[in-house]
Amino acid sequence: PLYLDSGLTLMKLGEEARVGLDAFDLNGPKRAALRYSLRRAQRDGCTTEVVDAPDIPAHFEILRDISDRWLGSRAGREKSFSVAAFSEAYLAAQSVMLVRQNGVPVAFTTFMTTDLNVEATVGVMRHLPEASPYVMDYLFIELAMHLKSAGYRFLSLGMAPFSGVQPMPLSSPLHRLGSMVWKFGGRFYNFQGLRAFKGKFQPGWEPRYLAVSGWIGALMTLVDLSILAGGRRS
Repeated sequence: PLYLDSGLTLMKLGEEARVGLDAFDLNGPKRAALRYSLRRAQRDGCTTEVVDAPDIPAHFEILRDISDRWLGSRAGREKSFSVAAFSEAYLAAQSVMLVRQNGVPVAFTTFMTTDLNVEATVGVMRHLPEASPYVMDYLFIELAMHLKSAGYRFLSLGMAPFSGVQPMPLSSPLHRLGSMVWKFGGRFYNFQGLRAFKGKFQPGWEPRYLAVSGWIGALMTLVDLSILAGGRRS
């Protein structure tokens, strides 16, 4: 109400996936797919290790190789929204969970934690094309269980851009445009696939909005968001 009273335009950017770690486990029928992914990855020889921030520089070459080979296998380019872009300065400020398959590094994700050790959030996520097809499920299962055992309460899997932006009779033109990007933007970025992957972990989906001044500013922001989510070269 404060933003609306100030004359600002509200625009929904998407939904953030937050996993409650207190209740996270692999028990029950709803977790059957995750249990299967865990067993298959382990059978394929996958193991994990946590690399803390002070040790990240010694692993730059390994992480850069995984990132470059991942980018080389994709139709899109480096992203700058919803998932982080690879940057040595960015990686050095946080921790990494690294997956090895039969001793060979094949996947990783960065994660940043709050000073109160309550919440963690993931950033850069990469894997080799030839890695086990279950490697990313395995990576995030292991990360969630690691953080839970360390006493963290939440793990943010980041944004699903334009998720939950549904066209309604009284929706603004920008809201309807965002809905069209969600529905038809798969050629440039797999919006729905990203949400489906994060949905495997049964997160709570929390809406995220941007308040901007004027329709032109909102439109330019929506265009910028689409470019960032789809990937652009600096």
